[in-house]
Amino acid sequence: MLKIPVVLWIANAAARWTGSYGDVTHQARDVDCSRQTVYDHARKVHAAVEAEYAGGPTRAELIQDNQRLRQENAQLWEWLAQTVEFPRAKQQEFTVTAIAMGLSLNQVLALLSLILGPQARPGRGTLGRWIKAAGGMATRVLKHLDIQCRSLVLVGCLDEIFFHRRPVLVGVEPTSMVWFLGQRTTDRTGQTWSGALQPWTALQYVLADAGTGLQSGIAQVQQQGRESGQVPLENGLDVFHTTQEGQRALGQQWNQVETLWEEAEAATRRVERARRQTGDTRGVATAASSAWETAATAIARYEAAEAGWARARSALRVFGPDGRLNDRPWAQQQIAAALPHLCGRHWSKVRGFLQAESALTFLDRLHRRLLEAEPNAELREALVRLWWLRRQRPRGMHGGVIAGAGHVAYLVQQVVCQQLDAQWAESYRRVSGVLRQTVRASSAVECMNSVLRMHQSRHRTVTQGLLDLKRLYWNCREFREGKRRGRCPYKHLGLKLPSYDFWRVLQMPTDEAA
Repeated sequence: MLKIPVVLWIANAAARWTGSYGDVTHQARDVDCSRQTVYDHARKVHAAVEAEYAGGPTRAELIQDNQRLRQENAQLWEWLAQTVEFPRAKQQEFTVTAIAMGLSLNQVLALLSLILGPQARPGRGTLGRWIKAAGGMATRVLKHLDIQCRSLVLVGCLDEIFFHRRPVLVGVEPTSMVWFLGQRTTDRTGQTWSGALQPWTALQYVLADAGTGLQSGIAQVQQQGRESGQVPLENGLDVFHTTQEGQRALGQQWNQVETLWEEAEAATRRVERARRQTGDTRGVATAASSAWETAATAIARYEAAEAGWARARSALRVFGPDGRLNDRPWAQQQIAAALPHLCGRHWSKVRGFLQAESALTFLDRLHRRLLEAEPNAELREALVRLWWLRRQRPRGMHGGVIAGAGHVAYLVQQVVCQQLDAQWAESYRRVSGVLRQTVRASSAVECMNSVLRMHQSRHRTVTQGLLDLKRLYWNCREFREGKRRGRCPYKHLGLKLPSYDFWRVLQMPTDEAA
C-alpha cells in the first residue's frame, strides 16, 4: 500500500531532476518524508518512464504474458502428475520381461501403446531386435549357470513337449522346481536324450514316462555309467502317467457299461411295445433278457476292475492304507492280486506299466535313503510312524472341542521315540527330509509343460534363444504362494548369485555368473 501518493512521487522526481540547489530539502519537508525517499522516488519514476518509452513490451503486455505463463506452468505440472518415467532402457526391460513371462509380441505392443501412445512407442522391428539380443544374452548366461547347477541337480523329472511339431526336451528338479533342461531339437530319439543328459553328471535318479526315445536315452546313460565304473542312474517310471492311464481305462470300461445298459433298456422298451401291439413277446423277451445279463456281467467286471485298480494304486503310494511304509515285496503282491481284474484291451498299457521293474524304483530308493538317514531299524520304524501320524492329525475342530485319538496319537509316538533314543529329534529331521523329498511322479515337469503350453499358444516361432530367455526368467522368478513362496527356484536349489533379479542376472557378466 502506498503511503505517499503517486503525484507526490512525480513531484519528488521533478525536484530531484529539475530543481536547483536546496529544492530536494524543501520538497522533503513539504511532503513530510526524508531526503533519501525523494531520491528513491526520483530513481523509480525515471526508470518507469524509460521502460515505457524504450521500445520494449508495455506493462499490460507483461501482465498478459505473465498470466499465460502461469497457466502454461500449471498445465505442465498437471501433465507431470499423470506421466510415468519410461525411458528407452526401461522400455527394453519391460519388453523382454513381458515376453519371458509369456506375453505375445502383439500384447506387448498394445501395452506400450497404452503407456506411451501409438506414435511414441517403439516399433515391432525394434522389439524383435531387443528380444533377439536378450535371447542371446540368456543363452550365454545359462551356459555358465548350468555348469554351477550340475553338482546341485540330483533328481530330475523328464518329458518332452512339441512347439509346432518340433520337440523340446524338458527337465525339472522337483524339490526346487529349477528348470534345468530346455533344449529345442529336431527329434526325440534315445541318442538325442542321451546327449542332453550327459552334462548332468550328478544326476542320481530320474522319473519319466514310458516314451520309447526317452527310456532309450536313459538306458544309454545308465550303460555309460556302468562302463565308466560309476553308480548307474536310477530310473523310475512316472506314477502320474500310470495313474492317468488307469483312470482313462476305467472311464472307457464304464462307458461300455453305460452303452450295454442303454441297449438293455431299449430291449425292454421293445418288449413293452410288442406286448401292446401283438401280445407275442417271445423273441424280443429273450433278447431283452440276454441284454440285461450282458449288462449285469459288464457291471460286475467294472466293479472288479475298480476294486483291482484301487488295490494297484495302493501299491504306488508311499504308505499303505494302515499307515505302514510301503516296500517292493508288498507292492508287487498287491499288483499281482490286482492284475487278474484288469483285463481287456483298455488295461493292456496299464498292466505293462504296473509290471515294469522301474514302476517301484521309488520304493527301493526310499528304503535305501531311510537306512542311510537312520541305521537303527527300530528307531527308524518309529520315526516313520511318527511322520505319518503327524500328517493324519485332524485339521479342523468340531464345535471348538479337540477330541479323538488323532489329536494325541502322534504325541504318544513321540514318547516312544524318546524312549528309544534321547536324541531322536535329529534323527527325525533326517528321516523327515527323506520322506518329504520322495518323488514318485513327474508332476513337476508336467507343471512346467502346462506353463510352456501357454507360451506355445502365443508364439508362432520359439527359437532356442527365446526358450532360454523363458527358462532364465522361470528360475529367477520368486514363488508367490505355496510351500516355496518367497524364494525363486535358483535360491531353493542352493545356487549362490549376487542377485536373483531376472534383469540383473540377464545382464550379469559371464565371468561373474561363473
